[in-house]
Amino acid sequence: MTQLLPRPYWYLRHGQTDWNRAGLSQGRTDVPLNETGIEQAAEAAVLIAQALDAAGEGGIVRIVSSPLERALRTATIVRDALVARGLPALPLSIEPDLAEVSFGEQEGQPISDWYDHWIAGDYTPPQAESFAVLRARAVGAINRATASAGRPLVVAHGALFRALRAAMDLPANVRLANAVPLSAAPRQTGGWALEELP
Repeated sequence: MTQLLPRPYWYLRHGQTDWNRAGLSQGRTDVPLNETGIEQAAEAAVLIAQALDAAGEGGIVRIVSSPLERALRTATIVRDALVARGLPALPLSIEPDLAEVSFGEQEGQPISDWYDHWIAGDYTPPQAESFAVLRARAVGAINRATASAGRPLVVAHGALFRALRAAMDLPANVRLANAVPLSAAPRQTGGWALEELP
């Protein structure tokens, strides 16, 4: 199994969509941000700008995004807002393997008990991606995103971050709120530290 390399990164789940608000499984369905999601992305940019102002080694040097519209629009809003605050434009690239998991027949359906079984590896919806496959894909994407010097801001999805939590040996089934910037850094004593920007 591919291991997550101990290199720090920032993570940002995309802003809210109408399907998020309704509690529906999005997966690969390319649902756009709603007005709340656009506002959340702009608010995340303010938090990130404050962190960059205060950061030395923790600064963000590039943005790596999922190709899905809700993530890419979030990434673009953040980048443009940082420029508007007088910060240098960060390079923004797309990493196809940061795309959200394919939930197959469950896409567009309410999230329910099957989700716990999917994370546990006991069940995969028809035509969906298993949690193990998602984890391997997510780890590979983060390892590529962190391969160059400096800390990237990764903009992606909720289920994908659950897979990354599993790769960090943390409880996997923990919801990450929309558009809340999160620092992920390896501890010198082993394991990972996750910290939300205040």
